[in-house]
Amino acid sequence: MGGLDAKGLTLHRAGSGPPLVLLHCLGVDHRFWDFAAPLSNRFTLVRYDLPGHGATPVPNGPYTIADLSDQLAAILTLNGIARARIAGISLGGLIAQHFAAHRPESVDRLVLVDTTPRYSDEIRGMWAVRAQTARTKGVGAMVSDLLKIWFSDDALARDRAGVRYVRETLKNTSGEGYALACEALAAADLRADAARIQAPTLVICGENDIPSFLESARWLAGNIKGAKLAWIPQARHASVIECPEQALDLLRDFLD
Repeated sequence: MGGLDAKGLTLHRAGSGPPLVLLHCLGVDHRFWDFAAPLSNRFTLVRYDLPGHGATPVPNGPYTIADLSDQLAAILTLNGIARARIAGISLGGLIAQHFAAHRPESVDRLVLVDTTPRYSDEIRGMWAVRAQTARTKGVGAMVSDLLKIWFSDDALARDRAGVRYVRETLKNTSGEGYALACEALAAADLRADAARIQAPTLVICGENDIPSFLESARWLAGNIKGAKLAWIPQARHASVIECPEQALDLLRDFLD
C-alpha cells in the first residue's frame, strides 16, 4: 500500500486569496466543486482528481485513507501551500479528517460534508459488493441506484446540471479506480482522529441523507472540539450540489 503519486497529478487552481482545497467524493472528479466558483473572489480554489478518478491514473494496487492524506500533503508541499482551508465531501471528507488530525499546522479551517469517520458494518459489507460490481460490470451498472442515494426524488425529476454531471461522470468512471476507493472506505476507521482535530470545523449534511450519515454528522459535531453542525433541508447525500446556493451561503459564512 501507499506511494500514491503527487508529481504527475494535475492541480486546478482558480481565484485569488487564501487557498481553499476542495476534495471530491467517490466516482466523480474535481468538477464536482464547480458550483463553488463564486468563492474564487475570496479564495484560491485548489482541486484535483483523486486516484483512479477523472484524469488521475488508477493506482497499481490498494491504498488507504492515510495514503490519500499523505498524497494531499505532498501535493500541497509541491505547490508551495503551507496552510489552507480544507473542504471534503464523503470520501473527500475522510481524507480531510485524517489530514486535519495528523497535520493540524496545515489546516486553517475544516469543512466536512456528508461524511463519516467509520462506516457501519452493514455499509462496509456493501462496499465489498460495490467493488465487485464495479470490477465485473462497470460503475455504469450501479448509476440508477446510486443517484437515488445521492439526490432527492425532486432533484432527480428536475434533472438539473448537478444531477446530469454526476450521472455522466459515474458512467465514465474506471471500474478498478472505483473499486479501490470502495475498499479504502470500507477499511477506514478515523474515530480516534476526531479529538486531534484543532481547526475550527463545520459539519454539513443533507437532512435526508441515509440514517448512518445523519448519525455520523452528529457524532463528528459532538466529538470535534467546537465544531458546528449545519443541515441542508430536503437534500440527500450530494447535498451541496443539490442545493448549491444554500451550500455557498454556509461556506461563505464559515470560511470567512
